[in-house]
Amino acid sequence: MLTYIAASKIYPVTSAPLENGVLALEPDGTISAIYSAEAFARLNKPVVFFEGAIIPGMVNTHCHLELSHLRGKIAQHTGLPAFVEQVIKFRGFDEEAVLQAMEAADQEMRDNGIIAVGDISNLAASRPVKLGSDLYYYTFVEAMGFNPARASEIYTAAAALKVSFEPLDASVVPHAPYSVSTELFGLIKAGADAGNSLQTMHSQETAAENEFFESKTGAFLQLYNFLGLDLSFYMPSGKSSLQTILPKLSNGKALLVHNTESNLSDIGYAKQQHADLFWCLCPNANLFIENRLPDVQLLRDQGLKITLGTDSLASNAALSILKEMQTLQEKKAVDFDTVLCWATYNGAEFLGIDARYGSIEVGKNPGIVLLEHFEQGKITDSTTVKRLF
Repeated sequence: MLTYIAASKIYPVTSAPLENGVLALEPDGTISAIYSAEAFARLNKPVVFFEGAIIPGMVNTHCHLELSHLRGKIAQHTGLPAFVEQVIKFRGFDEEAVLQAMEAADQEMRDNGIIAVGDISNLAASRPVKLGSDLYYYTFVEAMGFNPARASEIYTAAAALKVSFEPLDASVVPHAPYSVSTELFGLIKAGADAGNSLQTMHSQETAAENEFFESKTGAFLQLYNFLGLDLSFYMPSGKSSLQTILPKLSNGKALLVHNTESNLSDIGYAKQQHADLFWCLCPNANLFIENRLPDVQLLRDQGLKITLGTDSLASNAALSILKEMQTLQEKKAVDFDTVLCWATYNGAEFLGIDARYGSIEVGKNPGIVLLEHFEQGKITDSTTVKRLF
């Protein structure tokens, strides 16, 4: 039996918004039909009307579920190298507390209208939470190690961890340009190319990252000193981190995360070098750690495929894509239709789940989300989210 729901406005994402449109839904939430107000009136069927806007479920393409227990533990505005040090120092928590925090974070994302997550994992701890969740998870098993002598050992461990996440979708990925040796990049690339698997990497999150690659200076030297790593083998490339590392990345679909310091030269190089790149923005985490944002207008002007992420509760007050959208509206003047596409369809396309998620279309089951206290395309502090299906 079909359920008919309507709202002041429906945003399908892949087509124009509908004023007072109506959705016909199967019991499991699959969309059977989409009607204009005029067409539905002729059917003379009962309908439940909601004040507000209906959108598809949102996609969080960059999260660290296993850091959820660090909510409120990390100081803000320290810069990335100092932030990483704090996270390392806080890693030793009770397993039960970590599990409970992940379960709460998973529920928080569902409550906030998120239906799919690209999640970074360094451990297997999140597996039971993901298996028990009705959210779709793609797990990115992070490999990191800047010492070339340990590349084989590190990759072997990461590949074993990926297998431990079965039957969940997963792949082995590099952590960041500054934390993965050329040898380890080579092993990750070979594995990704062989399995045609998704790739993601933190990229140009801080100015110190470029300084490290251009001249072997900056705050990352202090981080490596903290980690006790001898950098005598390392020679800077004289180029930005992205221009140094991108040739080492798999040619398959890849997501660059943060991009705070990416400039026109980097973007031009990336477009020439890699045909299937997506660019993830995590604005609230950027403000938390570095207190600065990417040049969003530049990314838009260059026609890049942009997605959104929350990053972790170590660097964010909430796991809410809506809050990320609000920040981009308020601080970067991104219109609602554009930022909604970033929050839904583009993320689903990157994760390879756009046949089901990301837009309101007949035959899809994307999750149906209601935004209340939302008028004229403006997200405010009063705007709330309700998952309808």
